[in-house]
Amino acid sequence: MQSYHIHDYAQPQGYELGQLLRPEIENATEVLIKVHAASVNPIDVKMASGAVKMMISFKFPYKLGYDCAGTVAEIGTRVTRFKVGDEVYVRLPESTRGSWSEYCKAPEDTISLKPKNLSFQEAASIPLAGLTAYQSLKLAGDLSGKTVFVPAGLSGTGAYCCQLAKNVFRAGKVITTVSTGKIPKVPELLGEGVVDQIIDYTKSDPKTEIPTGSVDFMFDTLGMAMGCLHLMRPKTGYLVSISTTPSGDYLVEAGNMQIGFPFRQVLNLVDSVRVWRAKRWNVTYRFVFMHPDGKDLEELKEHVENGKLRAVVGNTVHYKDVAAVKEACDVVFKGKGGIGKHVISFE
Repeated sequence: MQSYHIHDYAQPQGYELGQLLRPEIENATEVLIKVHAASVNPIDVKMASGAVKMMISFKFPYKLGYDCAGTVAEIGTRVTRFKVGDEVYVRLPESTRGSWSEYCKAPEDTISLKPKNLSFQEAASIPLAGLTAYQSLKLAGDLSGKTVFVPAGLSGTGAYCCQLAKNVFRAGKVITTVSTGKIPKVPELLGEGVVDQIIDYTKSDPKTEIPTGSVDFMFDTLGMAMGCLHLMRPKTGYLVSISTTPSGDYLVEAGNMQIGFPFRQVLNLVDSVRVWRAKRWNVTYRFVFMHPDGKDLEELKEHVENGKLRAVVGNTVHYKDVAAVKEACDVVFKGKGGIGKHVISFE
């Protein structure tokens, strides 16, 4: 099968499209998926560049990609929830990574039927980013009438967090930041009334624009958590980050990574300092890892079909256009200029 991969750590210009063996079902609960579309996430390009090579080493060739939507091609003998031909979407676990391929496989419990009202390209944009936002918001619980701050509201994860916060968790006020040219895109892409306050970060600093002590929940997509502690409501404020660094213990337990004891302790110390700083403001802080979960994807599917969550696709390229794929990945790698998710079509 054709698959995007690397033979050594590389940035997007080093990605290769070539022939690799098609995955085979080895476990009775596994599902083989014919990929119709896959999406590009920051973790895809950062891991490929060697960002965590001090913590974990990879076997090469290293297949790229975690998110995809497609049709079930084959099922294990104990699979009960899916049949051949079903249209599904999934965030692959690390053990079966490689969604930028003509075929991939995943455990049954990580997969969901795809939303009926979405194309494969739209569905592929949701799993990792949607799950990250959804699982983070679940930590805060009911946000009825409360204020939520999501920097970079048109980023892959930010776009889904804004929508879920308002439409599912019933936030009273959603605040986000975008650049000047993207301001009209916020209601256009996310829906009218989803975001209540848009801050143009090129002209105003959200750390001074938002009143002190007024934010109930912040979803940190840019690594700015510690600089925003004063914005959080004392005693009940909840700040979740996906862009700082986790503790070493959490990295091992939730991230399924094996790291050396000294480095693990360093990460524990850095995280404990952040937790301590947040406590000084009477704020709860934590770093969150998304975990693949078919049940959560099913719930997201329902929200999509009920009109509470829109897919936000910024750019779609065909997998055979290698230059276009590399360019899309480079935009994600640099973290500048993109809107929504970049999608690779295999149709």
